Amino acid sequence: QVQLVESGGGLVQAGGSLRLSCAASGRIFSNYAMGWFRQAPGKEHEFVAAISWNGGSTYYADSVKGRFTISRDNAKNTVFLQMNSLKPEDTAVYYCAARSRLFTWAEYDMSRRQNYGSWGQGTQVTVSS
Repeated sequence: QVQLVESGGGLVQAGGSLRLSCAASGRIFSNYAMGWFRQAPGKEHEFVAAISWNGGSTYYADSVKGRFTISRDNAKNTVFLQMNSLKPEDTAVYYCAARSRLFTWAEYDMSRRQNYGSWGQGTQVTVSS
């Protein structure tokens, strides 16, 4: 299993920006497609974005499309989530997750939480109105 540690969360006003990072260790990072999920209080985990092992493919939830950007740096074993134009409804704990590249890239599959084998501990993002 690859170990994942998120950072970069915090408190920001509506309309502001944050950049989340997820550092991986323990396995070859480029062997994994990566995803970001979030969980707001009292709600289920929600898919946010995903990126293929080489960054060639990305996929976004409709709720964040055009505002969030997922990227990765395989040399630094890190995946990023740039979040712009933040809204109060973006408030949640954000988790990164890893899925083996042995699985064929498919957007539907990347949006499903049960298809990921490794998870970070999460980082809190709070957007004030």
